[in-house]
Amino acid sequence: MTGPMVPPAAWAHLPFFREDWPRLEARLHDAPGWLPGPARVFAALDALAPDDVRVVILGQDPYPTPGHAIGRAFAVAKGTALPRSLVNIFREVTGDCGACPPDGTLRGWERQGVLLLNTALSVMPGAAGAHARWGWERLSAQVLAELAATRPRAFLLWGAHAQKAAAAAAKPPHLVIATPHPSPLSARRGFFGSRPFSAINSWLAARGEPEINWSAA
Repeated sequence: MTGPMVPPAAWAHLPFFREDWPRLEARLHDAPGWLPGPARVFAALDALAPDDVRVVILGQDPYPTPGHAIGRAFAVAKGTALPRSLVNIFREVTGDCGACPPDGTLRGWERQGVLLLNTALSVMPGAAGAHARWGWERLSAQVLAELAATRPRAFLLWGAHAQKAAAAAAKPPHLVIATPHPSPLSARRGFFGSRPFSAINSWLAARGEPEINWSAA
């Protein structure tokens, strides 16, 4: 069993929470040990209201390794060894902007309006994708649609899954950066050297918006 999971207030108006969440919540109650757990399942959406989102980084599902998933795509708790995809992300940040964050929490990105959203918000330990067909994609699709409908934002889409999931929302006038995934299996096929972080800052600056400090703690 899990404890109560309260929909994030700033997003609770989305149809998902009325139409899909009761069924999905019941399934989670019957699935012991899932990650990142009830206290963190909505961490990404709890952190940023729609109006605060400037950049979207879209992941697939939480890390399936116990101790890694914290409810924000690609991020890990302070003091946790960086997963290989995050190692590669930090390598690209450093090459692109000269420095990377001091730890893997990515809270410095989040505080500047970077939404770290997965298309599925839960997973079973050691079983990547185990909850991918549980209906979470309806929530991520509604989040992306709401963000796309209001004002231009930057969408950073790593890998075919993210690109497909965001295809309906991530179109001009938004900035859309689509590259291979930072996973060790694909990073050398076009992720390394793609320089997405400076590209986002150039776009923000051209719009008169503050740039993101990609090395912020």
